[in-house]
Amino acid sequence: MSPRRKIQSDEQPLLVARTGTRPRQLALRLRERLRPQALALRLRAAARSRRWAWPLATMVSAVVMVGAISACALMLFSHESHRRTATKEAAVLTYVNSFMTQFTSVDPFHANDYVDRVLAEATGDFAKQYQDKENEILIQVAKQEPTRGTVLDAGVERWTDDGGADVLVAVDVTSKSPDGKQTFENATRWMATAKQEGNQWKISNLTQVI
Repeated sequence: MSPRRKIQSDEQPLLVARTGTRPRQLALRLRERLRPQALALRLRAAARSRRWAWPLATMVSAVVMVGAISACALMLFSHESHRRTATKEAAVLTYVNSFMTQFTSVDPFHANDYVDRVLAEATGDFAKQYQDKENEILIQVAKQEPTRGTVLDAGVERWTDDGGADVLVAVDVTSKSPDGKQTFENATRWMATAKQEGNQWKISNLTQVI
C-alpha cells in the first residue's frame, strides 16, 4: 500500500487551479496604457481629416461657384444676342414694309415725286439701276393708272455678311380701269435686300420673284 497523505477536511489542497485574476489585471493595465495612445491617434487622424476637409470643401465650392457664374453669363449672352437679333429683325421688316407700300403705290399725277422718293431710299446697285432708267420710269409712271400697294406678309430670308437682310415680301397691288368701273388686284412677290447705312435702312437690291 503506497503511502498517501491524508488530507484533513479543514486543510487546503496543494494543487489548486488558479483563477484568471492576474491575466485580467494585466489586460486592464495594458488597456489603460494603450487608451491614451489610441485617443491621441484618433485625435491626430481627426485633425488631419479636418485639415484636408476644409481646403477640399473650399475647392469644391469654388468650382461650383465658377460653373454657376459661367452658366449665368452664357445664358445672359444668349438672351442678349436673341434680343438684339429680334430687335434688328423687327426694325428691318418695318422699314421694308413701308418702302414696298410706297414703291407699289403709284400716282401718275406726281411721277417726279414718286421717283424722287424711291431714289431717296435706294443705295448700291438698286440706286444705280434706278438712276440709269430714271427717264423711262418717269414716262411709265405718268402713263399708268394709280395703284395702291398693301403688304400681305414679309419675312427675313437671311442676314447678309455686311449686316443687311434679304426680305421676301408679298404685296397685293390694287388698280382701277380708266373709267373707274373695274377694280384689278395683282398679288406679287419681291425679294428686297435692305442695308443699314448709319442709323438709316436703305434698299440695295430689289427683284420681283416669279
